[in-house]
Amino acid sequence: MKLTDEDRRLVTSWAAECAERVLPLFEAKAPADTRPRDAIEAARAYARGGRRTAQLRSCAWAAQKAAGEVGDPAAKAAARAAVAAAGAPYIHDLESPHQLNHILGPAVLMAQARELAAADTAAGDEEIRWAIAHASPSLRQVVRRWPARDPSPTRTGTLYHRLDNALRL
Repeated sequence: MKLTDEDRRLVTSWAAECAERVLPLFEAKAPADTRPRDAIEAARAYARGGRRTAQLRSCAWAAQKAAGEVGDPAAKAAARAAVAAAGAPYIHDLESPHQLNHILGPAVLMAQARELAAADTAAGDEEIRWAIAHASPSLRQVVRRWPARDPSPTRTGTLYHRLDNALRL
């Protein structure tokens, strides 16, 4: 399996869309903290043709620190979605479930953030449906390059599994 920069840009663009959907959950709890927004913007810059730079990694690490500093679980998940979006340009060609998690992670974190904010799993399910609906055929082809995820009894595992299965159709 060989991932191209174009594959990574495609994944990163979708990841940034997912993260941006829940960014208001973070910003409502930490309005002066721009680190997750900066990470999403760095991801978008890469998706538009930018390079993988130390600045991109720095933005991801800064958003991770912001996630650790915010006390609200939904805001934390939203910041982590931004981290995952900024990390998407660094996906490897390795045939491992870990790499597939990097592709699917921003959407799963988006769903978790929404679910935590609403205190209702239906909100997370709706975000997974949104992510599926906004996944291009090309993104689906990238996902199909990895082995499918096994089901897991945890809620997070369920979200990953649903998303993965649907993107393979």
